[in-house]
Amino acid sequence: MPPTTTADAIPPLPELLSNRYRVERLLGVGGMGAVYQVRDLLRDQFHDPQPRIALKALNDNFAAHPDANALLYSEYALTCRLNHPHIIRPYSYHIDPVSRRAFLTLELLDGPTLDQVIVDRADGMLWPQLQQIAIALLSALAHAHAAGVLHGDLKPGNVMLTTAGLRLFDFGLGQACAGNLQRLPRLSRRLAAWTPRYAALELLDGGELTQASDVYAIACVLYELASGHHPFSRLTARQALRMQQDKSLQKPGNMPSSVWRELRAALAFEPTQRNSSAAALLQAFTEGKQSWWSPARRWRLRPTGTPSVAEASE
Repeated sequence: MPPTTTADAIPPLPELLSNRYRVERLLGVGGMGAVYQVRDLLRDQFHDPQPRIALKALNDNFAAHPDANALLYSEYALTCRLNHPHIIRPYSYHIDPVSRRAFLTLELLDGPTLDQVIVDRADGMLWPQLQQIAIALLSALAHAHAAGVLHGDLKPGNVMLTTAGLRLFDFGLGQACAGNLQRLPRLSRRLAAWTPRYAALELLDGGELTQASDVYAIACVLYELASGHHPFSRLTARQALRMQQDKSLQKPGNMPSSVWRELRAALAFEPTQRNSSAAALLQAFTEGKQSWWSPARRWRLRPTGTPSVAEASE
């Protein structure tokens, strides 16, 4: 949890950091940090056509935490180990010498996040659109898991559809599960800042973050994209288990049955019954095909009046 120390214990984030990054505007605020658009004065000096980048710093409460710098460096180190077209690119990590505030610089993203997409598609996405987004997102997570990196906070607000493609970002609660990266500070469990309705049951019960925890979260996101609503009425896994909501879970209408079988396994509350993985979900969504007849198809009339089956309109 954040410390009880007041925000006055640390200086506010200055407008110019490390004598190089000038803050222009706030882009977004999360539970632990804030992201700004900044102008890189070094890029400006050499007439770089793209001098604007993103800068992430912890909010005042978390910046006062004794492990604040280690927490932000851990996110930077984990993201640096990942080289994937659908994962945000980190640039650098700094501690401003004047304010003593840690921050990292990142690829500047522009576009709607998946929570905005879900609001606009109240009945869920058509299969071709869902498949395209799912493959990009699952390939990013499968890459991270193969590299020994756990995300820890998969939710629609941490995925953006940019003009350059989908980007998964915010590994702030992530941690390593393999290799030398395991020597990094493991602070996410101590902070317990999981997003409740996407957190797996074992995390809510104080368990360790695992690949299976990420799988549960991404399955919730994919179900929400497919149906337009959270699989368990936006309840936590513990609340939904108590109400036995998994017993009435329905297949989204446009989803192939073979894909639903894999997604349904990924939504299991108990980790021992969650017999899926990011790689298995990726394979299912890649190979999934709709049957000839589905709710996405309907009868239309040709100009002559003879009926024909046509693909669903957007």
